[in-house]
Amino acid sequence: MYPDRLLALKVSIPPALVYRDGNLVSGSLEALVQHMVPTEEYYPDRAYLFAFLLSARLFIKPHELLGEVCALCEHQQNLNGEGGKVDITELCPSATVLAQQLTHVELERLSYIGPEEFVQAFAKESPHLETSFKDMKKTRNLESYVQWFNRLSYFVATEVCKHAKKKQRVRVVEYWIETARECFNIGNFNSLMAIIAGLNMSPISRLKKTWSKVQSAKFSILEHQMDPSSNFSSYRSTLKAAMWRSAGATDERQRIVVPFFSLLVKDLYFLNEGCSNKLPNGHINFEKFWQLAKQVTEFIAWKQVACPFEKNPRVIAFLQASPVLTENTLALASFECEPPDNNPEKERYKALKSEMNTQ
Repeated sequence: MYPDRLLALKVSIPPALVYRDGNLVSGSLEALVQHMVPTEEYYPDRAYLFAFLLSARLFIKPHELLGEVCALCEHQQNLNGEGGKVDITELCPSATVLAQQLTHVELERLSYIGPEEFVQAFAKESPHLETSFKDMKKTRNLESYVQWFNRLSYFVATEVCKHAKKKQRVRVVEYWIETARECFNIGNFNSLMAIIAGLNMSPISRLKKTWSKVQSAKFSILEHQMDPSSNFSSYRSTLKAAMWRSAGATDERQRIVVPFFSLLVKDLYFLNEGCSNKLPNGHINFEKFWQLAKQVTEFIAWKQVACPFEKNPRVIAFLQASPVLTENTLALASFECEPPDNNPEKERYKALKSEMNTQ
């Protein structure tokens, strides 16, 4: 019965929600469900999601709730596709403010990850665990955070390729470079690396006419800081400096350290794989556990820092909920921006257009 009512639900005109002193105190079931779904201008609060999901089964079955949310999300994505002309540089003209909003997203998502998730992630590789323990493993927050990095990279590339005019693309590229520089100054290395990755994606890096007009000296410096050579030696030195700054800081802004997360996970993985859990005499290798605990303790300290910047909910919602192009549509958009100029690109463009026409 309840799913049928969704047909009459208007996402753009939500049912009434009643607030008192800025706090939500009541609302219809339809409105409360709709309040869970992010839009380009709104992202649901973590406390609201917990409060609603805790008691929702008193009013709606879990599978019905999931169906409602999926339908609303699909409808919202269609609306977002129609309104895809919104530009991040217009929504948030200041690169400094955007870097601050990215830091809000990073710290919130970091806060969801429990230290046990690292151990559980590595345990997936062990065939010696009991089935009951394997069933208990939950690393969704860790995996979701990695997915956020990928989304941000694709978001950066999408924001560049959505512009047909070269002058606009140059402006957006330079905007992202400045945002990356501000992320570096804040200590938000995960967003910094995601932005660099986005600008280095093939559909963006091939835009030679665009890059010829970009003041790219700042970008070269940032790339050097995050250079993977020598096992990211430049980044590791910078991270140590940020940790030193954080440890002695009295200003909350100086305490922020958001590590390049994929490298952190890689380090912990190789620590786990490179050292045996047991010594030849049968003893547990507790020295390994000390090293693992040391790195995870640092991570716990980083994720517990409160973000001191003023929050802009509309920008945060846009960063997390606006549609991004897929790998193929991004490549196609790139060729529409600047036509292919060699045979491999021409073949790729032809194949992409053929694939799109058959869908």
